[in-house]
Amino acid sequence: MIDIRQSVQYADFLRREGWTVERIKNTNYFIKKLPLVGSVLKLQRPQNLDLNTVDKLCRKYGVFQTIIEPKDIVHGSLLTDHGFRLSKNTYLPSKTLQIDLTQPTEKIYAKFTKDCKYSVRRGEKIKIMEYSTPDKIKLWRAAWKSSVKFDRYVPSLVSLLNLRKYFPDGDSIFLASHNIFSKVIGGALFTRTSHGIGYYWYGFTNSEGRTSLSQYSLLYHGILWAKKNSCKVFDFEGIYDSRFPNKSWLGFSHFKKSFGGVEVLYLGCYTKLRFPL
Repeated sequence: MIDIRQSVQYADFLRREGWTVERIKNTNYFIKKLPLVGSVLKLQRPQNLDLNTVDKLCRKYGVFQTIIEPKDIVHGSLLTDHGFRLSKNTYLPSKTLQIDLTQPTEKIYAKFTKDCKYSVRRGEKIKIMEYSTPDKIKLWRAAWKSSVKFDRYVPSLVSLLNLRKYFPDGDSIFLASHNIFSKVIGGALFTRTSHGIGYYWYGFTNSEGRTSLSQYSLLYHGILWAKKNSCKVFDFEGIYDSRFPNKSWLGFSHFKKSFGGVEVLYLGCYTKLRFPL
């Protein structure tokens, strides 16, 4: 299935975020110009890997580094043959979980762990609302910002509004959980494309949200939303991968795994420096 990074919606979103995007034969090439050193070219899980086109774009934009994240081992071997090296870090999650949404909802739910089922049932009393207007999304982001430490990354309001603009209506949904005083205690953002994959894009909870286990209810709502919108697969967009260890991912990976799903592995990130320009 086609990755969201190869969709027209994502290409339009990154253009708005300041990237140059060349869409050639249904493949998105992302170029970012950096001061003094030149440009970076990023290619993420393309269906077709055309290194001749990559070379042409590198010459056109004065690229000093090419970053390619292949979709399969065939593409990985091709990159190695052309002088690319596997990086110690990745840009996209190298390991994820996916749920088959073509199953009946009852079968999807049956594969949740016992603790997950309990948490989802407990969350049935939690009020969950969709936030769709700019003012509401601003409140949603503010709640996220206040629930994490100052050094944690939170996308800008402009970036979130851009994402909503290019993934409108049934292509994205901002969900917020509330306490009895209508205060936001958690949130989650889900996206989808016409290619049939729904994604768990962002999620957060404050201390009250974690105590009430609202993150389980939010995620379950997102799975149901993706299924309702004709997605065939639900992608959790990343879990812990021992090949590229990041211990901060262990906690939320345990949380995601409680919903079942099949593990999917990717090769990682391949890079190549190009000097002289």
